[in-house]
Amino acid sequence: MSRVGRVERTTKETSVLVEIDLDGTGKVDVSTGVGFYDHMLDQLGRHGLFDLTVKTDGDLHIDSHHTIEDTALALGAAFKQALGDKVGIYRFGNCTVPLDESLAQVTVDLSGRPYLVHTEPENMAPMIGEYDTTMTRHIFESFVAQAQIALHIHVPYGRNAHHIVECQFKALARALRYASERDPRAAGILPSTKGAL
Repeated sequence: MSRVGRVERTTKETSVLVEIDLDGTGKVDVSTGVGFYDHMLDQLGRHGLFDLTVKTDGDLHIDSHHTIEDTALALGAAFKQALGDKVGIYRFGNCTVPLDESLAQVTVDLSGRPYLVHTEPENMAPMIGEYDTTMTRHIFESFVAQAQIALHIHVPYGRNAHHIVECQFKALARALRYASERDPRAAGILPSTKGAL
């Protein structure tokens, strides 16, 4: 059974298409108009081994906020759709990723309950190209709200803003991959004592 999610989201501010295959090979085709964000979504697909297509046309003449936010919302919804009934998955995943002087620690629970804990170094450079670094937390907030997962991201140290953000996306990709993979010892079993996720 394929685990694919496809979401189209259209507002007066943006038009977004997201397709994700959780059992892919890391094939990525992303275009949001925000170069660094495209780079981060590419990391998510490649390191998660998710086949990922993202096409966003947003009101970049205002700024990148709506484009980034709405893409993250659609991505979260598509991820949730692709997970399906969650039967047989590991459910929990974690990964720690260094990127030169920066380190990201990510833990995820595909719990059906949205919750985000996010910490990163203060006084980061405000921009990476056209990417507002204050949007990183908001991306994860938006993704979590739609994916309905618990996500803890901690960056205990780092200096370079590019590295600080990128190691978060790489660690998230791996944690999501591990949590969403099928557990051969739990085929047909929902990983919850409540009987629902």
